[in-house]
Amino acid sequence: MSEPSRFDRGHTDDLLSFLAASPTPYHAVANTAERLEKAGFRQVAETDAWDGTSGGKYVLRGGAIVAWFVPEGADPHTPFRIVGAHTDSPNLRVKPRPDTGGHGFRQVAVEIYGGPLLNSWLDRDLGLAGRLTLRDGSTRLVNVDRPLLRVPQLAIHLDRSVSADGLKLDKQRHLQPIWGLGDDVRDGDLIAFLEEESGLAPGGVTGWDLMTHSVEAPSYLGRDQELVAGPRMDNLLSVHAGLAALTLAAARENLPYIPVLAGFDHEENGSQSDTGADGPLLGGVLERSVFARGGSYEDRARAFAGTVCLSSDTGHAVHPNYAERHDPTHHPRVNGGPILKVNVNNRYATDGSGRAVFAASCEKAGVPFQTFVSNNSMPCGTTIGPITAARHGIKTVDIGVAILSMHSARELCGDRDPYLLANALAAFLEG
Repeated sequence: MSEPSRFDRGHTDDLLSFLAASPTPYHAVANTAERLEKAGFRQVAETDAWDGTSGGKYVLRGGAIVAWFVPEGADPHTPFRIVGAHTDSPNLRVKPRPDTGGHGFRQVAVEIYGGPLLNSWLDRDLGLAGRLTLRDGSTRLVNVDRPLLRVPQLAIHLDRSVSADGLKLDKQRHLQPIWGLGDDVRDGDLIAFLEEESGLAPGGVTGWDLMTHSVEAPSYLGRDQELVAGPRMDNLLSVHAGLAALTLAAARENLPYIPVLAGFDHEENGSQSDTGADGPLLGGVLERSVFARGGSYEDRARAFAGTVCLSSDTGHAVHPNYAERHDPTHHPRVNGGPILKVNVNNRYATDGSGRAVFAASCEKAGVPFQTFVSNNSMPCGTTIGPITAARHGIKTVDIGVAILSMHSARELCGDRDPYLLANALAAFLEG
């Protein structure tokens, strides 16, 4: 007998708010932490000694967060149930010397992060957000969430070939946004502007991690409001669903596992950083949790051997205009439920036993699920799943929500899929 659905349309409403409030990985983890605090979780510092007390805890490191809940009386060898996701999305990021321009325009020098659909950033009103680092080493979040920048496309009259040959963009020359007029480009202007916006003293900022974002609000779309259009669904949709599932699991009694949410940064460029899935963050947190409860290396090995991770990332819904690009027998549909992602060359970590774990969770939650396999003639993307499995020796299953326009400045999903995913993740974390 499956359980009734515990998340509904209100979950998707909340997702829209979460997306709008999280223009960068740093904002995403700050908002996640705020919600965890309201649910009774408490931050622990990596530089402090950890104790073995029960309850909800979390670690913040840059644009990454790992949160977990230790049930009362949990043994040191109690296995973990992990939802893995990532906080970063492809975009345009500010260079170390940002002030540039020419021909009467003031511009901001940007670098391409990840693999964005570049055309989706043209002629779009952009804000600027990220993290400012001060002289004393402290950081301050900044978010200019109004039309500030724009990458203007060349008029068709000056490029008649675009209709026949398609748009061709040079990443260096064609994607530098404008943000004002004038010939007097001066080093330091952008940072001085952000200091003023943030109420900081002039000259106080010595480092920055800044990126552009579309200021158009996430919204429902369509005749019957069955679709959701918004930025950064890849992969804040999974972070949000995992957060909802974790806080729900933490309210349950007699949990057989320790539920965990791991939101990593830098998935879009390979995960190789101290905050990425290929770094030591997750393994360190799990091991310290075992040892803080009096466990030995043997307990750590036992806990990891019984652990399962659902690597939750967005996947490809069948595109009505490009159906031939998909595998002919695997056509995931929007609002058809979460997808199980499979690739025999291990671009995804799913195997048959992992499929059984996910199928059981979906059955318990009363949630339908679909399967995604790439067309044999096309390369397959990848996720944090294989990295997590290989680095930690943890059984990992790749899943997600099927969307359109992946890596666009504005992506598209179904209105039901976010809360169907959250229900499946909750059932998984609760065992």
